[in-house]
Amino acid sequence: MSKFKKKTKADTNIPTSALPDIIFMLLFFFMVTTVLREQEILVEQKIPQATQLQKLQKKTLISYLYIGKPKNTSLYGSEPRIQANDVLINTSDIILWVNQEKDNLSEAERDQITISLKADRDVKMGPISDIQFELREADARKLMYASVGKVENN
Repeated sequence: MSKFKKKTKADTNIPTSALPDIIFMLLFFFMVTTVLREQEILVEQKIPQATQLQKLQKKTLISYLYIGKPKNTSLYGSEPRIQANDVLINTSDIILWVNQEKDNLSEAERDQITISLKADRDVKMGPISDIQFELREADARKLMYASVGKVENN
């Protein structure tokens, strides 16, 4: 009579040899499918052409204002609006927005903030003049107008 013993415990070991492969596949999947975006543009943008352009060296000091007709005209109307970050603001809110943007910078860089004005080519000069006045009041003196064209290398 041979002695057969019945197994009383189930094998609890999980094979982990394929685990690194699975982790790298998931990592690769999320790296490929993730979309990085800074802002969702809520206004129409047809940037005007330029003849002379200069490239900026330090882009962390740039804050963007978008001006144009809202994409959702049923909600925001058809008049040109100002977009700062992901929200539409009024001209009277520009000083508060500039101060918030300066607060995001270090103390030494606050006076070097540059405002990039990305205006639709169909926007009249009146709203742009109002924005320029508010930027002067907020002591944001460096203003850059975004355009389409080739950058000249000096």
